[in-house]
Amino acid sequence: MEPTLEGAMALARSATGPLSPHLTAFVTSLIEQRYAIISVRAKAWRAAAFDAWLHTQGIQLADLCEAHIDQYSRRQYQPRSDCRSKPHRHEAPALLQLLRYLQAQGLCATPATRTLPVDSLLADFEHFLLRDRGLAVGTVSGYRVSVREFLIDRFASGRIDFGVLRARDIINFVQRQPRSPRPHALKHVVTALRAFLRWGQYRGELDAPLISAVPTVASWSTTPPLPRAISAEHARRVIDSCDPTTAVGLRDRAVLLLLARLGLRGGELITLLLDDIDWDDGRLRVRGKNGRECLMPLPTDAGEAIVAYLRSGRPPSTDRHLFLRVRAPVRGLLHGSDGIGSIVRNALERAGIDAPHKGSHQFRHALAVRMLQGGASLPEIGEVLRHRDPASTSIYARVDVAALRSLSLPWPGGVA
Repeated sequence: MEPTLEGAMALARSATGPLSPHLTAFVTSLIEQRYAIISVRAKAWRAAAFDAWLHTQGIQLADLCEAHIDQYSRRQYQPRSDCRSKPHRHEAPALLQLLRYLQAQGLCATPATRTLPVDSLLADFEHFLLRDRGLAVGTVSGYRVSVREFLIDRFASGRIDFGVLRARDIINFVQRQPRSPRPHALKHVVTALRAFLRWGQYRGELDAPLISAVPTVASWSTTPPLPRAISAEHARRVIDSCDPTTAVGLRDRAVLLLLARLGLRGGELITLLLDDIDWDDGRLRVRGKNGRECLMPLPTDAGEAIVAYLRSGRPPSTDRHLFLRVRAPVRGLLHGSDGIGSIVRNALERAGIDAPHKGSHQFRHALAVRMLQGGASLPEIGEVLRHRDPASTSIYARVDVAALRSLSLPWPGGVA
């Protein structure tokens, strides 16, 4: 018999243990998150069985914790003779999801977590970077890792005292960092330290001279790296690889066209909302770095791809983000492996392109290179890419080899 949502709800209503008053609402939440019918039924079945076990053990809902799930998973169990999967393989994750739901509803206690003084301070630091500085979530996360490592190195698990910090503490920490073939990783560390010390100065707990003690990582602006741009042919193949008959294909095609036509950053695509599209004027509101917003023209093909996605691919959801996950739980895309980068990597694989670079930024570079080859100036490119610093745009000067060759001086003593 095929599993049905009615069957899952019947399982929830049949429960008589301590969880029984809340299992129907739990199953409803799974349906709202667009879980597949077979998944909803399996989770409901496991929740009902766990509820019955809790009843036999005399465990009350308010006392429920992860230890009970571990105890339940170690119970005596005889699988079916035709069952080849490992016993309880999916049981614990499903019950942990149930426990998190009950905790979010305030029905059972959330386990107390032991926090160090450094974690409390870093929470304030992160809040400052996100709210007042407008930094991206990924940038703030990277800063936190480096600063936490520094504070643990200096104060261990004790109280954080800005007053005892000395220049030698900072210099010694930076000197002990692993040496990478590229200075990029170390530059992230010193940038994070400077941001943290400036925050300490902002709080009135540090003097300005200490900030200058952070070492500078050598870099040579006269030899910037070449932009990692995807070729026009590869970009076309990647976009054409999306299957317009599936929800995933419709979403991925709209994402890739926005990357290719507007040169958006991955984080800017993730934060796009339904309300950011002005269909009457054909414009798109983009939230860039440091919370800056700008209106950009919406190209026709990208707009048509978004329309197709909204009509036939976007799952029903109360989430206002433009692009959503296709699989449950249905929500906005996340930063990291679940976001735009995975869409680009999968598209490259579908198109059979063995590119040295797998990230979404290569489309941004390709747009700049295409504009340069079309006669656009560097300031014009910087305006389209929304660069605040002209040095960020200057790397594309190396792409126009013909123009650079015309500026070169003849070699002394050589043939004129």
